[in-house]
Amino acid sequence: MAGATPLRRRLFVLGSTGSIGTSALDVVRDLERRGHGRFEVVGLAAARNGALLASQAREFAAPAVAVADADASVEVAAGTRVFRGAQAACEMLDLCARPGDMVLAAMVGAAGIAPVLVAIGRGCDIALANKEALVAAGAIVMPAAARAGVRIVPVDSEHNALFQCLKASNSMDGVRRVVLTASGGPFRTRSLAEMARATVDDALAHPTWRMGPKVTIDSASLMNKALELVEAHWLFGLGADRIDAIVHPQSIVHGFVEYLDGSVLAQLSPPDMRTPIQQALCDPERLDGPSRKLDFAALRSLDFEPVDAARFPAIGLALEVIRRGGTSGATLNAANEVAVAAFLERRIGFLDIAETVASTLRALPVAEVRSLDDVTAADEAARAYAGSLVGA
Repeated sequence: MAGATPLRRRLFVLGSTGSIGTSALDVVRDLERRGHGRFEVVGLAAARNGALLASQAREFAAPAVAVADADASVEVAAGTRVFRGAQAACEMLDLCARPGDMVLAAMVGAAGIAPVLVAIGRGCDIALANKEALVAAGAIVMPAAARAGVRIVPVDSEHNALFQCLKASNSMDGVRRVVLTASGGPFRTRSLAEMARATVDDALAHPTWRMGPKVTIDSASLMNKALELVEAHWLFGLGADRIDAIVHPQSIVHGFVEYLDGSVLAQLSPPDMRTPIQQALCDPERLDGPSRKLDFAALRSLDFEPVDAARFPAIGLALEVIRRGGTSGATLNAANEVAVAAFLERRIGFLDIAETVASTLRALPVAEVRSLDDVTAADEAARAYAGSLVGA
C-alpha cells in the first residue's frame, strides 16, 4: 500500500560497545529521530563493558544481551535475557535469531568468526565489520552464505565503497581491478629509522580516524589494509593481480573500481564510519543520516601515492596470503594479533610486528580449510609460534 510505514527489521549488534557498534546504534537512533525508524534492536553483544552494554539494552529495549566476560556486571531490565561466557554471542544468536534478521558483526578478532557462521546458519543477513571472519575463514563463510541464500554487505569504509561502485556492473567480468585506499596512518612520512624508534603513543596517534588500540596499531603498520585486501579477495572473488592499495591521506576517497573500458568509479565521503554503516544496514535504500557530509567548497586537494613496500611490508604479506590460500589467512591474522598485543605491552618494537607475522607465515605449513576446526587449529598454531617469537 502506497505510503505505508516500512516494517522494522530485527537487528543484532555484535560488538555493540566498540567504535563500530556505538556508531551503528547512533545511526539507528538518528533514523528513529528523523521518523525513518527501520530497525528493532533485539540483541546486543560485548566483550566486557557490562555497564555500557546494560545502558544500551535499556535504551533500545533489547530483549537479549551477551557478554563474553562471565564476571562482568550487566544490570538490565527485568525480562532481558543475559548470555555469559566465551560462547555467549553464539548462544544468543542460536536461540534468538530468526531468518531475515540483520546481524551487524563488529566483534574484534578471531572471536567474531563463530557468531557470523551461527548467524548465517540461522538465515540472517550479515553487515560485516569483522575482517577476521573472511581473512581467516572466508573459505567456509562465503560458501555458507551462498548455501543459506543470505547477503553479506561490507561495513568497512573501503569495502563498502567498492560494494557501491560495483553496482554499476552486472558481473565481475568487466572489472580490471579494485583499489582500496589507506590514510597512511601516523608514519606515512616517517623514515624506516624513525619507525624503528616509534613508541606506542606515536603509533596510536592516528591523524584521521578514532578507533580502538588494536585497529589503530594495524592502521599504523598498514596491516589493516593487508587484512582488507584479503577480505576483498573473498567478498568480490578477485585474485591478487586484481586487488591493490594506494595511500590517500585525506581519507575522502575510500575505494576505486577500474573497469576494462578505462572507466574508474570512486566513492567519496568524509571519514565518518556512520556513512558506510548506514549504507550497509539500509541498502538499497538511501536516507538522510547523522554522518558528516562532504563540503566541496572546503575540498582543496585529493592526494594519492603508492605504498612503500620497504616501510609497509604488510601489503606484500597479504598478496602472498591470497595466492597461497588455505589456512594462511588464519595464520596472518593470529600472528598479527599476538604481535600487536606484544607491541602494546612494549615487549617488541613497531617494525617487529610485520617481521613476526612474516616469520610465522614462513614457518607454518598451509592446509586446506574445510571447517571451523581447521581455522581454529591454524589460529592456535600461529599464536603459539608468534608468541614464542615475542616472548609471550
